[in-house]
Amino acid sequence: MHRSLSRTPFRLIADSFCRSNLPQNGQKNVTQRIQYLKTISEGHGGFCYGAESVTSSLQMQIVNALRFGERDRASNLLSNLSNGSESLRDDDFVYILDYCAKSPDPLFVLETWRVMMEKEIGMKKRCYMFVIQALTKGGYLEEALNWLTFLGEKPHTNPVLPMYNTFLNGCARMQSMAHADHCLDLMESRLIGKSEVTYGELLKLAVWQQNLTAAHEIWKEFTKYYSPSIMSLRKFIWSFTRLGDLVSACEALQHLVVLAFQGSDSLKRSAEGKYQSSRLDIPIPSISDFDVNRSRRMENGNSVPSLLFDGTSATTGEDELRSIQMDIDSETEPVLKMLRWSFSDVIHACAQSRNCELAERLFLQMHNLGLEPSCHTYDGFIRAVVLERGVTDGMKVLKAMEKKNLKPYNATLATLSIGCSKILELDLAEALLDQIVESPYLHPFNALLAACDVMDQPERAIRVVAKMKQMKLKSDIRTYELLFSLFGHVNAPYEKGNRLSQIDAAKRIKAIEMDMMKSGVQHSHRSMENLLKSLGAEGMIRELIEYLHVAENQLCRTNTYPGTAMYNTVLHSLVEAKESHMAIEVFKTMKVCELPPDAATYNIMVDCCSIIRCFKSACALVSMMIRDGFLPETCTYTALIKILLANEDFDEAWSLLDQLSLEGIQPDVLLFNTILLEAYLKGRIDIIELIVERMHREKIQPDPTTCSYVFTAYVDCGFLSTAMEALQVLSMRMISEEEHVLEEKRKDLEEDFILAEDSEAELRIIEFFKDSQENLAAALLNLRWSELAGFSISWLPNESVWARRLSSSYCPRKELDEKSKV
Repeated sequence: MHRSLSRTPFRLIADSFCRSNLPQNGQKNVTQRIQYLKTISEGHGGFCYGAESVTSSLQMQIVNALRFGERDRASNLLSNLSNGSESLRDDDFVYILDYCAKSPDPLFVLETWRVMMEKEIGMKKRCYMFVIQALTKGGYLEEALNWLTFLGEKPHTNPVLPMYNTFLNGCARMQSMAHADHCLDLMESRLIGKSEVTYGELLKLAVWQQNLTAAHEIWKEFTKYYSPSIMSLRKFIWSFTRLGDLVSACEALQHLVVLAFQGSDSLKRSAEGKYQSSRLDIPIPSISDFDVNRSRRMENGNSVPSLLFDGTSATTGEDELRSIQMDIDSETEPVLKMLRWSFSDVIHACAQSRNCELAERLFLQMHNLGLEPSCHTYDGFIRAVVLERGVTDGMKVLKAMEKKNLKPYNATLATLSIGCSKILELDLAEALLDQIVESPYLHPFNALLAACDVMDQPERAIRVVAKMKQMKLKSDIRTYELLFSLFGHVNAPYEKGNRLSQIDAAKRIKAIEMDMMKSGVQHSHRSMENLLKSLGAEGMIRELIEYLHVAENQLCRTNTYPGTAMYNTVLHSLVEAKESHMAIEVFKTMKVCELPPDAATYNIMVDCCSIIRCFKSACALVSMMIRDGFLPETCTYTALIKILLANEDFDEAWSLLDQLSLEGIQPDVLLFNTILLEAYLKGRIDIIELIVERMHREKIQPDPTTCSYVFTAYVDCGFLSTAMEALQVLSMRMISEEEHVLEEKRKDLEEDFILAEDSEAELRIIEFFKDSQENLAAALLNLRWSELAGFSISWLPNESVWARRLSSSYCPRKELDEKSKV
């Protein structure tokens, strides 16, 4: 076979091996060395250690000492064995060598071999096999390769193929391609052929290297010399699925189904309990190449249902299906297991490839063939379903699985829990995690913690962390990133931090960092960013700056530097705390360090200018922003308008609002609320009415803040009826700007919430807050309160007197000009 796997040059070391390991009793001459090689090549007989050997009892004592870890005692007993008789044979050591091969115990096998060399005891090939097995399984690949090289240099001690196969197995386990290449070089130079076992070991190496080309080369050469057996097909299916080749895996699976129905191959268990093909491992070339069409026929004339890997559908008659199932029932249990395992492998590969349709066809095909899916099969199928169709369909498969009294794997429950966390179904996600007894994986727990962070449910997060501690799961950096975000602050975002909350927050942060230290986890950019956000949310400005310096020092030691996003976090917190001068200093530090500001940086600093009411500085920042390739955004105009309003320049603010629209930038409710706030604080009802009408014309839905500013402004001026009317209109617009939508929802909203007389009505409204429908919840509460206060509700808000007046008198430029003159 042409090998495309990596190669390294090989230098024979047989001479040095021979010089260092042959017996050296005094000045031995060449004749004695030749006699020694003849001695070790002689010998006959089978595995006859036990009753016939007078030393069997001593061998048993040595093995028992090794089993109990008493190596000194074992060495002493070995010395006694070697000194106990002058007529020792290899049978007197073979039980020890066999144990060392199975354990494995490479060191004691070499100790035993040295004793045999000192006593000049000839060794049969089975003894060499034990030595190579012990060295290979123990990870001593270089020493095992030396043995293969040395033995092959002597005419009567050539290694047999099982020795090479054993060594290749060790190369696959140790993932050493260099040693495997040396072994293949030896086999080629010595004209050693390959068996089915050899190809199986080469497949493992190809999978380890993720070398699909090599796997296809192995398949091509294998089918040139062998007619695939059930065991060999099972190995190729496993390889193709691990390498992501679904088409080849399905073709091989079809061949496997054919062989199972033909009954030309069966399986048996080896002495080690492993499944083996019942046929002899003798190269028998295939009569013809395997292809898809051949795989759909059977020698006895019965057809096999298509595995549908070509994306088409197939129908199978009931009589045909019944005969197939009867044939399957007549097979032995090992064949059924091989079929089930192979189907499961391909279904798992479908999940990796997000091919749910093929996974479902294969799953149904198993049913058609009378194969009961195992828990492993369901695990792969549920993964495929969840990844492509969602967790709802995955839960349906789980219920079907439980009806068959099959207990899902922890990995299956973790997959479903992750899916639930992604769609923020926190109750179900937590319930699934509670069913997991043990898990080596953090991902489902981190996913639920992330969902708790999004939904702001720290109480649930505490239960998740407790579950992790109970299962003794070691947190990773992602866990700590989420912990800082969840528990780094106390009051935010509901209240401003106070002295008590800041003390509590500091204790939490210290506890998380102590746990990080115990776990040996260093801060990442995100964990530090979340920590800084928490400090800023609590208003802990001094600690915020201190941790920024810590981040600069700690990250610099690892040759990484705080990024723009981290500085933006600090700048935002400083501006929120109205620490404008400190924000300017941090911004200067960024410039000195040549850390490029991004759009967010400039927007934060423009907002900072609103604190000091410096429109000129803000314009300079906008100019820098444009030069750096960032266009002004809605938030940029919001900050600029805030500065103008603070200086009572309403006319210029309105001009800037017009410019925003001309540039095609969509205003948002935050921008309009900014203007409403300044108008409310300065008692400008005229500005408030202009803004409300403009919002309506531009289809910008109001929010609870809008309602609050407008309602309070009218109340402060003594216009109570107008305040209630405006509140109703704005509440209706919070539900929808379209009157036909309001009319459709009217009946349900009135009966269930607004006019409902039961005591649970307001609790039902509050549920909308939990579902992140704050505007709907606030609107319903406003309308219910209005009704209770005795004000009739109109579901045609645009027909109200207040709304019509605002619409008919809307002339923003004229009104503002007149007000400016006054």
